[in-house]
Amino acid sequence: MLSRPLDPGAVIARALEIYREHAGALIPAALAVFSLQAIATVALAGDLGVVVSLVSLVLGTFYQGMVVELVRDVQDGRRDASVGQLFASITPVLLTLLAVALLYGLGVAIGIALFLVPGLYLMTIWAVTGPVVVLERPGVVQAFRRSRELVHGHGWPVFVVVLVVVVGVNVVSAVAAILAAGLGDVGEAVVQWIVNAATAPLSALTAAVLYLALREQAGEPPVDAGARAEPAPDPFGNPA
Repeated sequence: MLSRPLDPGAVIARALEIYREHAGALIPAALAVFSLQAIATVALAGDLGVVVSLVSLVLGTFYQGMVVELVRDVQDGRRDASVGQLFASITPVLLTLLAVALLYGLGVAIGIALFLVPGLYLMTIWAVTGPVVVLERPGVVQAFRRSRELVHGHGWPVFVVVLVVVVGVNVVSAVAAILAAGLGDVGEAVVQWIVNAATAPLSALTAAVLYLALREQAGEPPVDAGARAEPAPDPFGNPA
C-alpha cells in the first residue's frame, strides 16, 4: 500500500517489482517490438531520419500501451492475459495514444527549449497521459486535462518520479552509446535495440504505477484488474 502523501520511492519500487516479476513477458515483447526500430534505423538512416523517428514513436507508444494494460492486469497478483491479448487490447485506442504521444513530445521539446523549466513543468502535469488514455479512453484533449487533474496537489512527488526515471534512462543510453562508438551503424543499432528493450518497460511501468497511485490519492476506486476497457471514443473527444 502506497503511503500518503504520495511517496516517489514507493512508486518506483513498485514499478521495479513488477519489472522483476514479469520480465519474462516484458523484455521479449520489447525485443520484438524494438527490433523493427533497429531495422529501420539501419535501413533508413541519413535523409530518412524523420521516418525513423516516426517509426520509433509508433513502436514506443504501442509498447507503452501494452505495459499499462499489463499493470492493470496484474493488480490481483497474477497476469491473466497473454502478451498477444495485451497488445490486441491497445489497437482500439492506438490512434489516440499516438496523437497524445506526439503532442506530448512537441510540447515538452518546445518547453525545454524555452529555458528548460516549462518543459519540466509539462513533463510533470502530463506524466500519466498514456495510462489515462489506455485505462479511461478519453479523447486527446481530455487525456491531458485528466492527467493534470490527477497530478494537481502532488506536483513535487510526481516531478521526482519523472526526473529519476528520465535521468536513469538517459544515463543508461549515454553509457551504451559510448560503449557502442566505433561499432558501425549496425553495431550501434543493435546496442540501442538492447537498451530500448531494457529501459522501455521501466518508463512505461512507472507511468502506470504512478497513475494508479494518483487515483488512490484522489480517493477514486481501483481500476478493475479483470475488466476490459470500453471501446475508445473518437480521438478528439466525440463519443463513439
